Amino acid sequence: MRSMLLVFLLLVAVAVVVIQWRARAHEAAAEAAHPPAGEIVTVDGVPVHYKTMGAGPDLVLIHGASGNLNEFTMGFAQKLSERYRVTLFDRPGLGWTGRLPDKAGAWNSAEETPHEQASLLAAAADKLGVRNPIVMGHSFGGIVAIAWGLARPQETAALVLVAAVAEPWPGDLGPTYTVGGTTLGGALLIPMVTAFLPEGYVERSIGSVFAPQDAPEGYAKHLGVGLTLRRESIRANSQQVNALRPHVVEMQKRYGTLTMPIELVHGTADTTVPADIHAKVFVNDVPNGNLTLLPGQGHMPQQTAQDDIIAAIDRAAARAGLR
Repeated sequence: MRSMLLVFLLLVAVAVVVIQWRARAHEAAAEAAHPPAGEIVTVDGVPVHYKTMGAGPDLVLIHGASGNLNEFTMGFAQKLSERYRVTLFDRPGLGWTGRLPDKAGAWNSAEETPHEQASLLAAAADKLGVRNPIVMGHSFGGIVAIAWGLARPQETAALVLVAAVAEPWPGDLGPTYTVGGTTLGGALLIPMVTAFLPEGYVERSIGSVFAPQDAPEGYAKHLGVGLTLRRESIRANSQQVNALRPHVVEMQKRYGTLTMPIELVHGTADTTVPADIHAKVFVNDVPNGNLTLLPGQGHMPQQTAQDDIIAAIDRAAARAGLR
């Protein structure tokens, strides 16, 4: 019996070594294929990856879950740079931005809250000379943009919220985030995802997020999906999403203080962050909001309806007196 136990433990140890080795190999390949697209600025010891382009009023772009700043560089940020100084950030734990010191590690289950993320990125923006910006957030980036506005109401010219998480939602977000956001899930299961997740699963996931539109040709390669599938990035993403709802509940109580111009743009066919739950409710919670619904658009209008998003940014700039 004892010998069987020893054999079992030996097999488990070998499996762990193989999984971790394969995960490290996949991470190294992803990082080699997708080095930082911009520069790094350090805030209280945390590296923050950013990219700046153009000239004009300051505009900050914040990406959503499972993403990085490359989300906006398939032509979108380049168009905006013709009349704005555009600053793009990777959120904590994603892309090339590090996690906060007390959040990292295989056995950690603590998330970076929307306020902590906004504080880190705003401090980085200060170092870059960004002043009175329009802050645009997509999806999860939307709630970070709202947290930015709540923390700096007099120093935020306007908010632009694209398919943004903004209000509490019913139910949970499914087992992927629930399990991945726990201590055991983060330490034991996530390395297996990094090591063995099939390419077809990634393609189907991208397709479901873009539906009913199609992802642009080369989207996954440009984004650098392998960066999102690194162990620490999956942990960060899962923990941040899994723990988000209570923060939104508390933030909602202060939405009436958001007096800056707010432009919301949301697709009517968005099933990832439904407009009925988020944008249509939020626009009535703030004193200076304007909602534009895009018929038939899904969750990724910054890719599939760029002109509509650019028009919303221009409206925000005009309403804020920047144009």
